[in-house]
Amino acid sequence: MDEAIEQITLGILEEHRIMTIAALQPDGWPQATTVGYGHDGLTLYFCCGRGGQKAANLARDDRVSLAINNDPDQVMEILGLTMAARASTVENPEELDKAERLLQEKHPWQVGTPAPPRDVTAVFRVEPQLITVLDYSKGFAHIDRVEC
Repeated sequence: MDEAIEQITLGILEEHRIMTIAALQPDGWPQATTVGYGHDGLTLYFCCGRGGQKAANLARDDRVSLAINNDPDQVMEILGLTMAARASTVENPEELDKAERLLQEKHPWQVGTPAPPRDVTAVFRVEPQLITVLDYSKGFAHIDRVEC
């Protein structure tokens, strides 16, 4: 990955706390929802209910699309990214601990609040396959695409 694009991507991931993630429903329609995330480099983590629709969708098909972006006053200041990625359930206890720590660091109002029980909460690892950085400061609808 081009170092400049990687730094922009990491900057966007650091600056934001929520993302919109879309998974495929059984009928083939995408379902987009907003979740909080934490990240370790380009690997993202989020959690949801084990019995929920998002977890069921991801158990059937691990492909996701996600978007993270700012909300500037001026359209030519739009800066964000999208990813085509694969999501998998984190089962390893050490990685679960790390993911929970990353989520708490990203969402400090939750520090001191116990995480939901692991038997009802699924933690997902999201590994990008394709990253698109949208940067209007470089021109209307300017994108840089990087395969991972």
